[in-house]
Amino acid sequence: MIKREAYMSRIRPFIGKELIKALTGIRRSGKSVMLELIREELIENGVPASQFVSFNFEDMNNARFRTAEALHDEIGRRVAGIDGKAYLFFDEIQEVGDWEKCVNSLRVNFNCDIYITGSNAKLLSGELATCLAGRYVEFVIYPFSFAEFSELYSKPFPNTASRESFERYLLLGGMPYLGNLRYEEEPSRQYLQDVYNSVVLKDVVKRGKIRDVDLLERIIAYVFLNAGTTFSASAISKYFKSENRAVAAETILNYLTYCEEAFLFYRVPRQDLQGKKLLKVNEKYYVADHGIRESVFGGNMRDVNLILENIICLELLRRGYKITVGKAGVKEIDFICDKKGEKLYIQVSYLLASKDTIEREFGAYEHIRDNFPKYVVSMDKLDMSRNGIRHKGIEEFLLMPEW
Repeated sequence: MIKREAYMSRIRPFIGKELIKALTGIRRSGKSVMLELIREELIENGVPASQFVSFNFEDMNNARFRTAEALHDEIGRRVAGIDGKAYLFFDEIQEVGDWEKCVNSLRVNFNCDIYITGSNAKLLSGELATCLAGRYVEFVIYPFSFAEFSELYSKPFPNTASRESFERYLLLGGMPYLGNLRYEEEPSRQYLQDVYNSVVLKDVVKRGKIRDVDLLERIIAYVFLNAGTTFSASAISKYFKSENRAVAAETILNYLTYCEEAFLFYRVPRQDLQGKKLLKVNEKYYVADHGIRESVFGGNMRDVNLILENIICLELLRRGYKITVGKAGVKEIDFICDKKGEKLYIQVSYLLASKDTIEREFGAYEHIRDNFPKYVVSMDKLDMSRNGIRHKGIEEFLLMPEW
């Protein structure tokens, strides 16, 4: 288990405070481990484990507590025996009916510090917005970054070269449990296929009450195979029409929304840099873990340029950037990134192997007149920086603590 300090540094200021800490993200991204890391930190700071109350609602032993009333009564019974503040940990809280009412009541009635996890983005919408408005803080937990992957990968394979480690990451992705499988290819693929099936069945089909599962799987396959390319629901509808299957664009959009809510995809809008406005058509979708893409659909090495772009996108989200795709005339910038008013521009390419490629990637910035950092990221080792535009190899770029 690694410490995941990037997340802990954000969570730490809220430990012990009355705000509810909500950890969300795709299944198996490490939310339960984050709860364990928080418990460890509390113990290191002198809080006895006897003050912890923990529930994992995917555990059948806790099935009887999956209603707000039953859970509230059980917590009340347990907290009564605690001297001092109680620390409540609820894993996969969305399995509890009307959980929002229960958590709000616990917050009001007991001296407690509450931590919840959930695998659906709608966890923090709807009734919770009124029950707990302004009383929670959310942390999205993503699969391992390359830095985290490298840290864990180096334990069974010390002295591994950065390029070798990155090539493994390129193939298998960042799901934390793969470390327990020693990153062996076949067991890892089987595990990732099971993760995919679990997300689709539990978090998309079940929660979206989807009847046409075959259509859903076809839409998911289309997005996975076209990750990082611009398309719209209408484009997918036309694609299905070419295969003699009529599907309304609205239905496709609904299915894509369910997948976003399950953290299977992340949607990135396009921005017109000249008109200074967001464009409503031809957005991009990126997948939560490129290892799942390889295990279920294959083709990561064939589509390596798209996978590199996907890796950069997830790293930007991990670091707290708001991102859009930039359009300036006929040219496109892969990522325009903003964090508290500080901007960053990134172009991603597999290799700068020809003069035309170099001109295209560096030339994308010719209409950008501000002085914010501009990067071209590729798998090249040689530094090709020019005209104030920085060129970085992708491994170095991903491991840089600050951009």
